Amino acid sequence: MTDEPIRVMVVDDHPMWRDAVERDLQAAGFDVVGVAANGPEALARFPAVRPQVLVLDLQIPAPGGVEVTAEVLRQDPAARVLILSASGEQADVLEAVKAGATGYLVKSASREELLDAVRRVAAGDTVFTPGLAGLVLGEYRRLSEPAASGPANPELTERETEVLKMVAKGLSYRQIAERLVLSHRTVQNHVQNTLRKLQMHNRVELTRYAIEQGLDEDDELR
Repeated sequence: MTDEPIRVMVVDDHPMWRDAVERDLQAAGFDVVGVAANGPEALARFPAVRPQVLVLDLQIPAPGGVEVTAEVLRQDPAARVLILSASGEQADVLEAVKAGATGYLVKSASREELLDAVRRVAAGDTVFTPGLAGLVLGEYRRLSEPAASGPANPELTERETEVLKMVAKGLSYRQIAERLVLSHRTVQNHVQNTLRKLQMHNRVELTRYAIEQGLDEDDELR
């Protein structure tokens, strides 16, 4: 069945904040399968509960959020990591993204923004606090510069390429569906087909590939 609740794990070393996030998620229908207060607890509990989304504070007792992100995704590449941090510093955001996080919210975000971010990250979207998306895209572009000698481009359909361009610009599945007058499910199918053809696992890798190909630069959408 597709209506099973999304499984979430919450990692934060501040008990009141951690409990509040857990309550908000449960009240919204998410299945909070585990909580942890530090890096060792998170890494010990993650394999047992296998959450779809890890809501993770960066500044937790070592190993910190960046190291936990990298190790969790090494264990389970299908997992999604949403950073929820007091810091909006550029260096923190980029370190988290390079470790594999697919979302980054600052703790000033509203309850509704958090719940929406968890849903979108679980669905495969990348989600960033407003103002951070451009920073992250710029970092992808910088990281892609030495990687010019990749494999020959696989055959993507015209529609898959069109969707890929919009993914590269940071649009959500819903926004892409509205622009192309398609259903949300059809857009997801195009993205999944593209991931399979490119032998990639998530939208972070897909966005990086699209930027390497220069697909984010033409017919600007803003």
